[in-house]
Amino acid sequence: MTQDNGDERDEQRPTISDPESLKALAHPLRLKLLRQLGTSGSATATTLAAALGQNTGTLSYHLRQLERGGFIEDDPAHTGGRERWWRTVRGLDVRMPADEGLTPAEQTVLSELERMRAEEDLALTRRFAVEGRSAEGWMRGSRSLSHLTREELNEFHDAYLELVRRFSRGPEEARPDTRPVALRWFGIPVDGPEEREGGDAASGEEVAEE
Repeated sequence: MTQDNGDERDEQRPTISDPESLKALAHPLRLKLLRQLGTSGSATATTLAAALGQNTGTLSYHLRQLERGGFIEDDPAHTGGRERWWRTVRGLDVRMPADEGLTPAEQTVLSELERMRAEEDLALTRRFAVEGRSAEGWMRGSRSLSHLTREELNEFHDAYLELVRRFSRGPEEARPDTRPVALRWFGIPVDGPEEREGGDAASGEEVAEE
């Protein structure tokens, strides 16, 4: 599953961007369920409950909410049994809408979702800082600074999404030598509104650190 805050649409990929569906993600246990299904593959409520230390009834409720939101579905490879097997929706593109047009309640829910996502990102960043040098090539990162127009930033973002799709592989397609790897990209202006004079900056020199 790819989360994108951009504006472009890929008609070949299932996309979720409506606030009502995104509300299903604004719960920490549901985010854990999606992470577990994304890393370990399809599972039943019973196996997920054992992996996450929860009771089956609670997980079944949250799984149904994720299904209603369009994030998970029945696994066609497991049919006819007593329990449902769940998997993440393949190739799903999650789009966070702009605040314009949202109700105050929707803005609150989506802000909470972004906060939970940011906590996960911060935990990953801390791991990178502590373990990166001793990870035997399993942790890679880059820091850079460039002066970009808004159009160039969007172009960079679209190129990153194409790269993610090129290397996209779910747990069912994973080879024995692969590991689940979290990928992140953020482009954030380092100058605040009070520091800006004269609109968008032109492209300039880049300094990169790997």
